[in-house]
Amino acid sequence: MSPLPEAKRIFITGASTGLGRAAALLFASRGWRVVATMRRPKAAATLHGVPGVTLAELDVTLPEQITAATRAALADGPVDVVFNNAGYGLAGPLEGTSDEQLVTEVNTNLLGVIRTTQAFIPAFRERGGGLFINTTSIGGLVTFPFNSVYHATKWALEGFSESMAFELSRFGIGVKTIAPGGIDTDFVSRSMVLAQHPAYAALVAQTMAAFADPGRAVRRSTAEQIAEVVYQAATDGKRQLRYVAGEDAKALYAQRLAVGDEAFRAAIDQTFLG
Repeated sequence: MSPLPEAKRIFITGASTGLGRAAALLFASRGWRVVATMRRPKAAATLHGVPGVTLAELDVTLPEQITAATRAALADGPVDVVFNNAGYGLAGPLEGTSDEQLVTEVNTNLLGVIRTTQAFIPAFRERGGGLFINTTSIGGLVTFPFNSVYHATKWALEGFSESMAFELSRFGIGVKTIAPGGIDTDFVSRSMVLAQHPAYAALVAQTMAAFADPGRAVRRSTAEQIAEVVYQAATDGKRQLRYVAGEDAKALYAQRLAVGDEAFRAAIDQTFLG
């Protein structure tokens, strides 16, 4: 009797809640070994004791923790997929945004991905294979008012990922992005920081009201639906770079491509700022 193939392993950042948690549960349910990382593993009650899931501490803004978590994961065996998912939203006027808020957003959403990728490349290259999947956003392909710094990180991730796909392909290493639209989680209350400035208060309120329109909410995806797209990207064997995930994201991106940048921008301006 031939030996059973060893289960594949995925390393996930930002796995305590939302998409990261849903992906951890989905991959584990399909026989993968999951290293689910997060800043506070003790708080991830729904992942404790799940077969195939190992919890690990990782704050992606701390380079020394990235190095330690990478070494620990690789010491336990090969990693097949790194899912760079940790991130949060920063909204509000740039004029009211503190330097600390700017630095933390860039460190988490962009440098965390870059540093984690850099940490795993040598092992992937020596093995001759591996896959990086990076959570960007529809906000990495289109923009909305009062999200400039968040968009800066997500557009940067799209460019980073596209360039790295060229750089690593000759070593058998893949790079893909998942660009979700709205996800029906507590992202806004849990993972959103709102900068304030009195000169923009009315405009920000108008923009937030447009985002809160019930008509938009019904088109959001569940975290589990987006996790299925992550699983597809991890297992379909395609060299496809970008996976736009969720019906709202697909429709919005298709609209931008169809009407062109300026017409699309005019429609966004009218929708959110009147």
